[in-house]
Amino acid sequence: MRALFLCIALFILSALPALATDVLILQSSQSPAYMEALRGFRSAFTGSSNTIVIADYAEVDAVRLVKEERPRLVLAVGDTALAACRKVRQVPVVSLMSLSLTLAKVTNPNIGGVGVVAAPERYLSLFKAIGAGRVGVLYDPRRSGAYLKRAQQAARRLGIDLVTREVRNPKETVGRLEQLKGSVDALWMLPDTTAVTLENLDAYFRFSLEQQVPLITFASQYLGKGAFAALEADRLDQGSVVVEQIRRVLGRDGEPWVADPRKLRLSTNASVASKLGIPISGLERIVRDTEE
Repeated sequence: MRALFLCIALFILSALPALATDVLILQSSQSPAYMEALRGFRSAFTGSSNTIVIADYAEVDAVRLVKEERPRLVLAVGDTALAACRKVRQVPVVSLMSLSLTLAKVTNPNIGGVGVVAAPERYLSLFKAIGAGRVGVLYDPRRSGAYLKRAQQAARRLGIDLVTREVRNPKETVGRLEQLKGSVDALWMLPDTTAVTLENLDAYFRFSLEQQVPLITFASQYLGKGAFAALEADRLDQGSVVVEQIRRVLGRDGEPWVADPRKLRLSTNASVASKLGIPISGLERIVRDTEE
């Protein structure tokens, strides 16, 4: 009889729905960059979470997953994960390590997070510090139009002339750079996947070399190719910053919002700086000051 009661109890318990988790983590892939940001998240988050890596499956239906997992919130890591969550309406979606969150306009009221690209003001403060009054930038309005609009507003406040050229096809990049010759003091490379591709990447470095103007970019890997400086978000800090937003959202303190990265890393190319006659001492202090 006791064995019968035990079997019945186990059957009843197995039929009950699983306890809802606080955060369902939808991770685009096992990219080291994503893993680093998630280490920052896990070091600060004390709630429950469950992780699903999208790259491990042929297809992922985020709406169905939310219904099955019943999380209080979804953390979308990377652009693939964020794209999968565009139709999720049941719960808030907070994004981490997504380019589109920063560069494009977010229209879903339940989507927010921490961007992966430094705020335009942070870049423009660097340009101002090195005496660049005219800054050239190529962009695709469909991909980085919202970010460029912010940049133009910040440039006006800082007294910088932003010389922009639209690029709607990667093949147009070289021609648009030609139009900037002789009219800019520096070049700003955005992580715009139309304006910057493997096929046209070298054109930026050639322009910088031939025109003798500094190129400031978003990734330190380009310093070896000839970039003057790179401004990158600290991934560990991004993970901890996103936890602050998650706590507020789970605490019913408003909807998710889009925040800029807080802590940045500035890398410079001393050889290029010397050839251009640009002093690099003090630039890190400018970056730190704009964090405050």
